Amino acid sequence: MNKLRLTIFDKYIFKQVLAATLVCLFLFIIVWIAPETLVRTIKRILIENMPIIQATKLLLYEIPKVLAKALPVGILLGTIFTFDTLSKNSELSIFRGVGLSFTRIMMPALFLGLILSYFCYVVNDKLIPYTSAKAGESGGFDTHFVYMIKDDDDRLKQALIVSNFTTQTIKNLIVLNFSEKRYADAQIFKSIIFSPYALKLDDKWVLKESKEYVINKKGIYTEISNIGDYNMFDSKLSDEVFQLMKNATRRDRSYTNKELGEYVKLLKKQEYTDEHNFMLAKYYQRFLHPLTCVIFAAIGCLLGFSPPRSQRLVGFTIAVGMIFAYYITLPFFDLLAQKGVLFPFLASAFPIIVFIAAIFVIKKVRDL
Repeated sequence: MNKLRLTIFDKYIFKQVLAATLVCLFLFIIVWIAPETLVRTIKRILIENMPIIQATKLLLYEIPKVLAKALPVGILLGTIFTFDTLSKNSELSIFRGVGLSFTRIMMPALFLGLILSYFCYVVNDKLIPYTSAKAGESGGFDTHFVYMIKDDDDRLKQALIVSNFTTQTIKNLIVLNFSEKRYADAQIFKSIIFSPYALKLDDKWVLKESKEYVINKKGIYTEISNIGDYNMFDSKLSDEVFQLMKNATRRDRSYTNKELGEYVKLLKKQEYTDEHNFMLAKYYQRFLHPLTCVIFAAIGCLLGFSPPRSQRLVGFTIAVGMIFAYYITLPFFDLLAQKGVLFPFLASAFPIIVFIAAIFVIKKVRDL
């Protein structure tokens, strides 16, 4: 129990790491936002005559997205700077001289890493979805949505194309009705239905003011008729397709963890394999990414420890390389998960596993 008791050394190291981390966070956010986001905001003020207050809000809404990436970076660079300074000033030698092991000296930094891990989790789960909604990223869309309906023999029966939709309206719908006959491993249309808008009811979709274009075997319209209301889907499928449509263009960051988990289940049920694997990997990242704050805190302590006359640049160079490797490879592992090359959990956990292994390698190399 004495080893876990809070001491003056813990308070001193914690304050030093916290101060350095906050400075690194601030600099990282400024550097990340300034080149593109700030310039884009200024252009919208000057060219589109956007009110300054609205532009400022949009700029502030970008900060949580950067903060989620900046937290692991901040703790890594903050611990390196702190422990490098302690090493250069021989303070680590004094701490070890009074009986503190290096692992014990690291504890305040690891505790700060735990705090930042929880904060990172909350930012991804609550703050980013909130600011994304405020910025209009999940409020409505003007794009295409396609849904395929197959029969028991896995042949296309119908295809629904929605050309314009928001979370409240469904406009410009086209229904392709496929013939049951196949020619050279292909299917032809037997009719095409067009509707200017549709109503989503509890038990079905009603396509209003519908027109049907009947097509013969040669692909020629033989009849055009007004069929009025055209019903699609049963009660269960009606909600599922509507949810798929609403989520079709949402980015993964706009979901809360609960919403993302429900969407993953829906994708699996509807057999959207690639999209399911991709979103499942993103779902696992919501829980694994915050752990990098603790892992990077440990790595920063190890890289920061150095003899008094050694070069500080070495540890920082390795740290920057790790940061670059982590964020540049995330899309690559997402792609591997999406295509089924790696299980989504393994694709999400692989960078974490590599960094944990790096802790043991660095510790052995530095003989701590």
